[in-house]
Amino acid sequence: MSTRAQIAIQTGPEEWAHIYVHFDGYPSHMLPALAPWTPEDILTAKEIRQVRADELDCFDPPRAPPILPHPTREFCHLYVWQAGGWVDATGPAIDRKAILLL
Repeated sequence: MSTRAQIAIQTGPEEWAHIYVHFDGYPSHMLPALAPWTPEDILTAKEIRQVRADELDCFDPPRAPPILPHPTREFCHLYVWQAGGWVDATGPAIDRKAILLL
């Protein structure tokens, strides 16, 4: 079974792009796999089958990511860029003040 996830990236004061990840979205895979990628890389991908440290396996053609007013978890896991790195924001302990505004 796929572990779906989302990557939320702030693109404006109350604007978050939510990039879909189809499988391997669990933290023990995603956090190391996301480490080399910047928020700009993920935004360019738009819709991802799988994140790997050496490649973003993307849908072709990708669908545009939904834009929401705040990070929103709709699947198993949610990841955001915070204090210069990717964090698992699935739980309630996210520091919204430390999230990078692009």
